[in-house]
Amino acid sequence: MPRVPFDELPDHGRLWVFPASRDLTDAEAAESLREVDDFLAAWSAHGAPLRSGRKLVERRFLLVGVDVDAEAPSGCSIDALVNRLRAAGSALGFTLIDHALIWYRAGGEVRAVSRQEFRRLADQGEVTAGVRVFDPTLTKVGQERAGELERSATETWHGKTFFTSNVRG
Repeated sequence: MPRVPFDELPDHGRLWVFPASRDLTDAEAAESLREVDDFLAAWSAHGAPLRSGRKLVERRFLLVGVDVDAEAPSGCSIDALVNRLRAAGSALGFTLIDHALIWYRAGGEVRAVSRQEFRRLADQGEVTAGVRVFDPTLTKVGQERAGELERSATETWHGKTFFTSNVRG
């Protein structure tokens, strides 16, 4: 079976971050992970099984990784993953495919807002350059392990975009 625990994937493995449009309930998380596990158990690229794993973070971020040393995913195999996640989310009443939102931590909880709303919050000082943001653009398993999924806005593209006077460098 090509599905493995996420922790067994190499740091240089390919990573996709699929942010849910809202926090998942325990039942939704369990059902979503069952769907993903079923898919990953049969996931292949040009007939070759993909050694892959998944992880759910903060009841909000589904991480899917592939050991590219075993077999690299193809465009068609990636499309199949995205289509399966789109269908699973739709059936359960949320989306895992929308990367247009900004995810940030406020008062201990993860919030999601449009870029326009985040800009307004930043301009009004309701979020500052030190706000913890989530970066769904990570592409390597090791980046998540190094803590790069959630960082201060000053350490990410968010800082350059929304807090230009406070960004390091």
